[in-house]
Amino acid sequence: MSRIGRTPIAIPAGVEVKIDGRNVEVKGSKGTLTRTLNQGITAEVEGSEIIVKRENENKETRALHGLNRTLVANMVKGVTEGYSKTLEVNGVGYRAAKEGNKLVLNIGFSHQVFVEETDSIKIDVPNPNTIVINGIDKQEVGQFAADVRNKRRPEPYKGKGIKYADEVIRRKEGKTGK
Repeated sequence: MSRIGRTPIAIPAGVEVKIDGRNVEVKGSKGTLTRTLNQGITAEVEGSEIIVKRENENKETRALHGLNRTLVANMVKGVTEGYSKTLEVNGVGYRAAKEGNKLVLNIGFSHQVFVEETDSIKIDVPNPNTIVINGIDKQEVGQFAADVRNKRRPEPYKGKGIKYADEVIRRKEGKTGK
């Protein structure tokens, strides 16, 4: 049995879980998330825990057991706490600002770059060099942060660009470095 897959998921107070066949719906204080489990994987609520089980011992089903359990656990965490990614803007004259529901980036182009928030993603700019992306869906927050980072990826010589707060940029020496 999968070590991750057999671990039960605790349901915190204020979270409502509805399971209809392979469809799992988790409703909490921050919002509602739904997901369809893979073929051969089922979930059930026992007391204040969610148990993810597999219907057979096929290789594919065994491989997806832990994945589906983790996806459901991420849903429960998302509707209670939420997820956030922090990005840093580095470079002379590089800065970020928020105008209404748009993120305005000055990142070395001849024009400003605009990124609009979605219904499920909220952008916060505490200072001109920091961008915080918040949401309840872990995958959606990570993808949105990657899209913002790809507007101007950090370059290896001066480190200019948009990077994750915990990312380390491997620096290269310039022409004179021997």
